[in-house]
Formats: sequence, C-alpha cells, structure tokens
Amino acid sequence: MAGWIPTAPTRRSDKSRTLKEALTVVNPTDSHDPFDLAQQAADALRQRTGVDTHHVALTLGSGWGGAAELLGETVAEIPATEIPGFSKPALEGHVGTLRSIRLAAPDSDGRQRHALVIGARTHFYEGRGVRAVVHGVRTAAAAGATTMVLTNGCGGLNPSWSPGTPVLISDHVNLTATSPLEGATFVDLTDLYSQRLREIARSVDPSLDEGVYAQFPGPHYETPAEVHMAGVLGADLVGMSTALEAIAARHAGLEVLGISLVTNLAAGIQQTPLSHQEVVEAGQAAAPRIARLLAEIVGAIR
Repeated sequence: MAGWIPTAPTRRSDKSRTLKEALTVVNPTDSHDPFDLAQQAADALRQRTGVDTHHVALTLGSGWGGAAELLGETVAEIPATEIPGFSKPALEGHVGTLRSIRLAAPDSDGRQRHALVIGARTHFYEGRGVRAVVHGVRTAAAAGATTMVLTNGCGGLNPSWSPGTPVLISDHVNLTATSPLEGATFVDLTDLYSQRLREIARSVDPSLDEGVYAQFPGPHYETPAEVHMAGVLGADLVGMSTALEAIAARHAGLEVLGISLVTNLAAGIQQTPLSHQEVVEAGQAAAPRIARLLAEIVGAIR
C-alpha cells in the first residue's frame, strides 16, 4: 500500500527536512518519514485487529482510561510496542496499549463503527521528538479516522473548577516553542477545536464548561508567574500535552474534540505544593464519572 499523506497542505521539501533533521536529536521514530511510519502502523493495526477502518480515535490522558471499557466490545488490545513507531508510555496512568473497539451505536446508515483507543501517549518532555508525540494522531488518520478525541489531566486557573471537573477545550496556546509541522506547511487553526463536537458534548451534559488550554513543555510544573502569564494570554487550563497533537490532527484532516480533566488548581491558584500523586488521585476519584461521560459523547458522534 502506498504511504499515507495528508490531503491538507503540501508536505515539506527535502531541503527543509534535511535542515530539520540536522537540528533535531535523532531517535528511532525520526529515522523514518513520519507519514510512511503512520501508514505502517495503520497497516499493522488492520492486520492485528481485522478492522479495516477505525472511524473515531481517542487518546486517553490521566483519569480518562476507564472510558475504553464503556465504549463497546473490545475487538483486540495490542501492546503499543508491537506497532511501528509506538513506545512504552513513560507516565503512570497510561496503559501502554492500542485497543480496537466495536462501538455500541452504529452510524446514521446503520453501519458498524469502530474506535481506536490510544493508551500510549508520548509527551514532548520525554525527548523523543515532536514526530513521536504526534505519531498516534497520524496513525489514527491513516487508519481511517475522521474524528480525534484528545483528553488530558491538567491544572485549572478558574477557582470554581474543583478537582474532578471536566472542561471542553475551545482553543489553545502552544507554549512549547515548536510545531509538529515541518517546512512550508501552513494550516489554518481558527476553528481547530470543533464547535460541532462541543455542541454534541453539551447535548450529553449541558453543564460542561469550556476554556482555553495552554501546553507547556514540562516535565516540571509551572511556576505561579508562568501560570499568571498563561492567564494573561487567555488560558484557563495548563498542562503538558494535547496542543501539538491537535495541530497534527488538523493537518491530517481530522475533526478535533478536546476535553480536559481539572486534577488540581494551578500553581499560585492553589496554595499547596503540586505533585504528580495529586494528579493521579484526582483522576482516579473522577474516573467512573468522566468515563461514562466520554463514552456517551463518543456514542453520540456521527
């Protein structure tokens, strides 16, 4: 099968790729063309799952993993390391598998739909390169997905959002100083986070609020001054994922739904020191409720 290439803007030139590689730390993922590698991963998924097309894809961040159990019938669950381009997740709370699920609700024409659940997110701070960070999104597109659901656990700037509050992402501020796009690849991000999908989410739960997510590079938590800066820039949520993946998803032609789980108030908003254990515990406490919410939202997407 020919390598998958996004239908949106043209790919980078060989000259810009050479420059990019010269300035980037070499790792196993970056040694391949990223779109060819995504196609290889999608082909491997088809072979291992027997599913030709995955219609929707989900990356499940901290606290969201339980949703996979409620989406429908699991067709196959594969260790991510057995699929080209994926690696074992470095963060607690990510299961390290790729799961194919037959959704309970068919599409509007009565045809069976399948979801690809990515439980092996690579974070930017792991140092594996931006291509590795967005490999899951590009694999989802190559596997036939038209919708990408990106979830995360994050810090909140709004004191009314207590830990355990799900918030729809309406926009983002990318503070990583990088992009998953290379060369002269110009993509409009005006409506990156789909208004249509947010309306579907609110049809499931009208109480859902929305806000702007700021991605920091991590892995350290933000300082109170950095959180203040993010607020001045318009952010309501801060974390270490999602924005780079959303950009790659738009480039690949995917419709994007972003949902954050507020696991703690951000530094300077919350007066006690931050810890990853706090994030994990907040995610665990909210898990049953947000899993049901996400499963119902995915079930309503057509």
